[in-house]
Amino acid sequence: MNGKRRACLSLIRAIESELNHLKCEHKEHKEVLSNMTKEAIPKFKSEDEEREFWSTHDATKFIDLSQAQPARFSELKPSLKIISIRLPESLLDSIKVIAHKKDVPYQSLMKMLLAEAVERELRTKS
Repeated sequence: MNGKRRACLSLIRAIESELNHLKCEHKEHKEVLSNMTKEAIPKFKSEDEEREFWSTHDATKFIDLSQAQPARFSELKPSLKIISIRLPESLLDSIKVIAHKKDVPYQSLMKMLLAEAVERELRTKS
């Protein structure tokens, strides 16, 4: 499956999942999705069936991505991945000093700083 199809599949799943969770409370999401839909997306009995479908179909026939708008799914819990990273001791010491001054755990501070840097980078690249 190529990157575009995988991204579209992820977008579709995220939108459908969010719509199912929020039901009537966020009716405007359903309206946005229905305005973006070109052809009806079939209902799938399993993830394998859905995977097979999207491997042989072009998502642009089903979703008008020109109508897409950035969305935040605040109700969804982000999945976390544990990683190992090598840092110079002096950098880690500096991070711990800053974290202590801000009264936050140093790993939380590292996540915040990394998230801010990524957000800033994405804004400058757009």
